Parts: sequence; structure tokens; C-alpha cells
Amino acid sequence: MAEILPIRAWRYAPRFLPKMEELIAPLFDVVSERQRDLLYQNPLNSIHLAVPSGIRPAQEAKARMEKWKKEQVLVQDSKPGIYVYYQYFRLPGEHHERCRKGFMAHIKAYDWDEKVILRHENTIVNAVNDRIDLLKATQIQASPTHGLYEDKLEQLEPYMDEAIAQPIYDLEDYQGVREVMAIIDDPSIISKFLKVLAGKNIILADGHHRLEGSIAYRNSKKPEAEGGIWKGFDYHLMYLTNTSGNHLKILPTHRLFYGLKISAEHLIQELQQWFLVKKFADPEELGAYAFHKPHTFGLVIGEESFMLQAREEKLVKINQNLPEIVRTLDLTVLHRILFAEILDIPVARQRSSDQIAYERNFARCIQEVRSGKASFAMITRELELDQVMQVCKSGELMPQKSTYFYPKALGGLLFASIKQEEFEFDYGSFFK
Repeated sequence: MAEILPIRAWRYAPRFLPKMEELIAPLFDVVSERQRDLLYQNPLNSIHLAVPSGIRPAQEAKARMEKWKKEQVLVQDSKPGIYVYYQYFRLPGEHHERCRKGFMAHIKAYDWDEKVILRHENTIVNAVNDRIDLLKATQIQASPTHGLYEDKLEQLEPYMDEAIAQPIYDLEDYQGVREVMAIIDDPSIISKFLKVLAGKNIILADGHHRLEGSIAYRNSKKPEAEGGIWKGFDYHLMYLTNTSGNHLKILPTHRLFYGLKISAEHLIQELQQWFLVKKFADPEELGAYAFHKPHTFGLVIGEESFMLQAREEKLVKINQNLPEIVRTLDLTVLHRILFAEILDIPVARQRSSDQIAYERNFARCIQEVRSGKASFAMITRELELDQVMQVCKSGELMPQKSTYFYPKALGGLLFASIKQEEFEFDYGSFFK
């Protein structure tokens, strides 16, 4: 099953510890353009390695990384460790604090057909290509993907709880999440982590594009695999959390549509063939709507808003070739009916369509529509963790951007090199 290894991480030098909150960055797929511009203003922010700018971004990231190493902005740990990572957070309107517990480690970049890491959604082609180019140039991973494992016995939590009592970082991120990190470098304890994960499948919660980039890079390097057991190009940086006893929250990702070629009235008429369509009084209130019923969506178009409830008798006519767990998902219904049937964008082409955008922020959805940039917004409801798990185990895929696990792991807390001379270590000692 899943082979993980501890990380000989590169981290910001100790002199930067008081400024760590200025050096961390959101993951590349959630950072807004305004946030990105602000982060770029700091020449030492980790975004320059995670989401580089410029005409040749990958090469500019490589040059910057080499400069940071030479000037000891980044320094490498002398020995590998498991990086315990706790995130303390509240959701809007909540008073109690949640804590998501996990750890960062290298994991082998298993190909999808090896069925060790199980994915649940499609990827967007251009985003994968960007990740491949960046990994080839820098051979470093600046932000982790997020994987889930099932361990009802919670065997690793006592070791993580003990380590987190002596953190190396304790800071607040851009969303007010308290981010705490600690290191476990005791070989006997690290061995326990490797042993527990060796019997597990991993559900990929977040980072499909980055992992797919690592898989492509690994496959391109296989002819060089002679000699040695552990090769850096085989591995990928992942944040691993237990599905048991953990605060795993999935938030909805809404859909924006651009360049509608039919009138709003015509769109509503087409929707009425598939949905019960009811006028909603105030678009601003859709963000707080409960969406209790399955296959229910909000539509914001022009100055108006509507509630859509799929006509169940119509659903039997579509998706008959899909397993029930996938066929009945809200987003499957949305993508198959609205985008494929009504707007004539085939499912396969939706992944690369420049007419469909994905936005987790409800207020920005309203703003895009009101400004006239977007033709309309579809407001969706959140998925349940059990749905994600069932889809992964079925071997089928959801539409792209189906899940938004909150909070996201941060970039910049550590950097994992897969460059062989920086990755090299006698990892065999951890398997005894």
C-alpha cells in the first residue's frame, strides 16, 4: 500500500522566524489575483516558488530558489523528520474551535492505475502542464497536496499530540487559521508512521493537479532509475490526515459562466424543462441558504436570482452509464444537464472550457455577475465526506473542482526537495 518517507526539509532560516506570517502563502489554486499581487511584493515570500510570475515562470522560480539556498534564506534540515501539522479554525458563526490534525511526509507518486492513491475528480489540463514545468525546473515542492487515510484506532495521534506541544511554528494565516507545526525526528517513532501508512490506501482530498504533475515527472525519469532504492523523483510532498476523529470540512465551490450566447429568458425556459424554477427574492441571501434537498442550486443572472430543484423524473434519462454514487451527485447533475445538455459543452470539453470558472467565494460570484463580466453564477451546496470516500472507492470521478476541503494547507512552511543529492539518505533505518 502507501509508502511514505520522512522529509529532509528546506525551511526558512531561523532568523526569519519572527516574519513567518509574511512568508507563507495560500495554495496556488485558491489565491486570488489581489492576494497574489500583494504577496509578490515581498521578494522572499514563498509564492515565488509555488506560483512564480514572469515570462518564464518556472525558470525564474529555479533561479530564485538557487539564490535563496546560496544566501541561506532557505536551509536544509540535517536529518529527515515527520512534520506534524495542526490547523485550529472556526467556521463563520461558530464559537467553538475546531482542530484538524495531520502530518507532512514524502509519499511515492503512485500512478492512478496502481490504486494506492485514489482520486475523486477530474483535472484541468493547463494547470497540470504548469505544475510539470515547475517541478522539472526546480525539483522542489513548495506546497503539499492533501491526502486522507482511515485509521479508526488513531494510532498516530498520541505521537502527534506530544510533538505539537513543542512547535517550531505557531502563527496565524491569511484567513485567521492558527497554523502549528512540529517535528518528529526519532527514528523509532517515524517507523511507526511508516508502518501504519503501509497498510492504507490514500484518498486524495486536494491537489490533483500537483500530484498529476509529480506522476508525469516520475514517469519521465523512470529510465534513470538504475541503482539505489530511494529516488527523489519517485516522491511527492503530502499532508496526511486521518478521517477518524478529525475536523474534515468540505465547503462548496460555485460555478461562473462566461459568454452566454442565448438570452437570460431563453436560458430560464431551457432550465424549466429539467428543473422546478422558483424566483428567489434577494440574490444576496442565496449564500446563506441551507440547500437541504438534493439536486438543488441557486442561480444568479443579471439582477435576478432563482432556486432550481431538479425534476427527478428527468434524471433517469441521463448518466445511466455511471455508478449511482456518481450519477446522483449534485455536481454531476449540474454538469450533465446545464453545461452538457442545455449549453452544449460536452463533459470531456468542460475540463478545458474557458467559459466555466470555479469560485468558492459567494460574494465574488455576485460581483462577477453584477459587473457584467460573468453571464450567470450557479450556487452549489457542499459535499459530505462519505460521498467523496465512496466515489474514490468506486473508481469513478466527479466533475473538476468538486470539493474544497477547509482550511487549505499552507505553502511555505517547508519545501521538499526531490533533487537526488538533497533527497539522499539511508531511509532503510526507518523500516527496521
